[in-house]
Amino acid sequence: MSDEPGNDRRKLTDPQELRVLAHPTRLRILQALYELGSATATEMAEHVDESPANCSWHLRQLGKHGFAEETGEGQGRQRPWRPSGRSLEWGGSDEPAPVAAASDALSAVFMEQEFDLIRAWQAWRRTDPAVWQDAAGFSESTVWVTAAELAEINAALTEIRLRHRERRDDPSKRPPGSRRVSVFTSAVPTDPAR
Repeated sequence: MSDEPGNDRRKLTDPQELRVLAHPTRLRILQALYELGSATATEMAEHVDESPANCSWHLRQLGKHGFAEETGEGQGRQRPWRPSGRSLEWGGSDEPAPVAAASDALSAVFMEQEFDLIRAWQAWRRTDPAVWQDAAGFSESTVWVTAAELAEINAALTEIRLRHRERRDDPSKRPPGSRRVSVFTSAVPTDPAR
């Protein structure tokens, strides 16, 4: 579930922490913090279409569990928040039952939000210029592979997804005409192992 290789990861193993993130609004706020770098509750409210008071409460919950932190600037409602880390990981095969249940709940919320983005794009994509319509898309393919080959496929997809990652963190690296694009990949078995 992580989207960055390396040691800058936080592996979530506490069911309570996983449940904190499994709240759709909190997850959207944290994702927006990663994208924006920092934001006040008022700025976040505009970004995630929630009230400033609701965003403030959710930011404090994220802060309480170490997912977000105040930047130390501003006062009152003008206090900016930022993400505490760069990459989260959950969903390992060795999780005990309570952690696995909370992990699966977080994954379900995460996937539902990604599917909502794809459904929204499908609804308005014909309003985009043809060049953007032709560049965007989705595909499906079924292949027969071993577990090692599946891991290789997922590693290659991750490498492709991360090629332009620095542009998220540094707006000066975004070329003119670039747009925010959601990249969600999935390479999973189609049925349970026998």
